[in-house]
Amino acid sequence: MIKGLPKVLVVDDEQDILELIRHSLSKEGFEVHVAANGAQAVEQAKKVKPEIIIMDVMMPIMDGMEACRQLKEIPETKNIPVIFLTARSEEFAELAGFEAGADDYIAKPVRNRVLLSRVKAILRRR
Repeated sequence: MIKGLPKVLVVDDEQDILELIRHSLSKEGFEVHVAANGAQAVEQAKKVKPEIIIMDVMMPIMDGMEACRQLKEIPETKNIPVIFLTARSEEFAELAGFEAGADDYIAKPVRNRVLLSRVKAILRRR
């Protein structure tokens, strides 16, 4: 990857969604790293130190909520913004996401331009 590009970690167990988001962000000039579950996300985040994480909620091994909680407890990852991307759009699920430490919550199916806009907005605030 090219040095100096903003790093994004995309976490989803659905390979097609992972690839779609990876491609879209790469086209916009982001250095994209991927993980297939929450446990991989925690390890990747510690290693890569992305500027932002886009993470599914419902995944095997470790779900996104638990991964986000863990990331917020680790000094070197606690300030990385997290956007939850999920099929769960109920109010209680969204509230649980924010309580776990999320900075934004987007229901699937996501429109690429909306996702890109939210990623850029969060990065501008940093």
